[in-house]
Formats: sequence, C-alpha cells, structure tokens
Amino acid sequence: MLDQLRAMGVFACVVEKNSFSGAARELGITTSAVSQQVRSLEQDMEVVLLNRSTRKLSLTEAGQAFFYSCQEMLSAAERGKVRINELRDDLIGELRIAATAELCAMHVIPALSHWLTAHRGLLVQFETRDQPAELLDGRVDIELCLVDQEIKDSSVQAVPLMQIEQILVAAPSYINQTSLIAQPEDLKHHEVVSLSSLQNSQQFRFQHLSTAQKVDLELNLRLNTNSSLVAQSMCLHGNTIARMSYLDVQKDLMNGSLVEVLPEWKLPPLTLYAVTSKREQQPTKILRCLDTLKQYFSQLNGGRVLQIAS
Repeated sequence: MLDQLRAMGVFACVVEKNSFSGAARELGITTSAVSQQVRSLEQDMEVVLLNRSTRKLSLTEAGQAFFYSCQEMLSAAERGKVRINELRDDLIGELRIAATAELCAMHVIPALSHWLTAHRGLLVQFETRDQPAELLDGRVDIELCLVDQEIKDSSVQAVPLMQIEQILVAAPSYINQTSLIAQPEDLKHHEVVSLSSLQNSQQFRFQHLSTAQKVDLELNLRLNTNSSLVAQSMCLHGNTIARMSYLDVQKDLMNGSLVEVLPEWKLPPLTLYAVTSKREQQPTKILRCLDTLKQYFSQLNGGRVLQIAS
C-alpha cells in the first residue's frame, strides 16, 4: 500500500512537471525510477495513464480522473502534516492526565486551574486511579504517581516533582483507648491498615531522628486497602493507625482530627513522579503542563524534613 501511495505521488509530480525528467529533478531520483513507478501503477490498475510521445506527455481519460484522486490524496496528506505540527507545537487537542482521586482533587486541579483557563484549546481528560497504571496503553499522556522507590522503567520518562514524608497517624480517640506506642515494635500490638498501592506494604523501615537508630518491621496486618482516602477515613473514625503521605493528612494534623504516631521516628520518603511515554520530542502541551506542575509542587511543604527531588 505504501509503495502504491508513493507511486501516486510520483505520477502526480510527472503530470505537474509535464515530463519524467522534470519530476526526477523535483523528487531527487533518476528518470528511470520515475518511469518505473508510473509503469507499475499502470500495470497494477491495468490501464494506461499517460500517452507518451517523443515531444510531450498527455493524460488519458483514465489518467485525468486518477490525477484528480492523486491531488486529493496529496492535499489530505499535507493537511495531516499541518495538523500534526499544530498538535506538536500548540496547546490544542487532547491532554489526558491520570492520578489518584485524592491527589487529583487536592493538588492536580489547583495546580492546573489557571493554566487550563488560559488554554481553552485543550480538551482535558482526568482519569482517577487507585494506583499507578501502565502508560503504554496509549490512553494517558501524564501519570502522577506517589511511590516509595525509584522508577526504572526504560520505556517511560519519570520526572520527580517532590519528595513527601510518610508518617504514621491515628485519631486521638484511638490513641487514648489503646496501649502506649513508644517504640516501633509496639505497633505489633495495634491495628495498622496496609496500603497495598505501596511496594512491600506490610514492611516498615524506621530511623530515629536524633540517634539514627534503624528498625525494620514486618507486620501481619488484617486491614488492607488500595486507597489512601479509605485509610484516612478509617483513621478518622478511630479504627486504626495508617501510614500516610504528609500531603494527604496535613489538614487533619493541623485541625487535630489526626495526630502523628511515633513522631521521633521517620519512614523513607515517597517521591511524587510525573510519568510520560518516552519519545524524542514531547508535544508542547505536555511540556508546558509538566512545567506548571513542577512550579506548583516546588512550593509545597512535603513534611517535617522537606526535600525537593532534583
């Protein structure tokens, strides 16, 4: 099919230049190659397209009709090329962003609100997911994911936006009705919800803030969810302790709905990534969206010890 389309382009050039040699010069190929392309078209369609003589070329009736079709094809190809350039260079077309519902509502929308208003040529689709998904399905342009380890997938480009502390939280009612929690080992006697969207969700690695002492725990947990919003709700109702990102519970800590458990011990931070498909040249709309997200998250406090990812 591609060979035939290429031959149609050669044929149209021959007609426009009114010679095989003129088409050859225009296309940068030999005259014999031009002649062969036209001859192949005629053989494939079993029709004569050009009347050849030593002095001039002329179109047959079939050749005239076919030339119009070739012109339409070339015009459509040119329009397609222009459209591709517009989509690559301008802030128009579709932009698909995926994140958890909590991250999307609390941060992605505020981050992009003014930017979206300024670029009304964009058709934006927000997809909410409980945990990161594959970008390779082709349905997402930017995936925001909060993970506890470096993204090493060579098929994607992962841009770190910020690092966010993980902390243990519980409602004051839970703390007041249960035994003292002074050391990480005390968690073995408490209800702790597992957030399955994290790798090794039942393993906890602590380091003391002042002594640098390290403690590794693996807890046998009966409560499990893949949604930080569900884990947060369980905490607020006094059912459990949860390992949460600081961003998710910042307001609850400030108003006293939740308190930090083991504040003198820290967990490894999470990294918020913006993940895109790897390609030589990203569309401008994706690059500008990433710039806007970077600017927003660079201004946020990610916890007690803030570290902006480089």
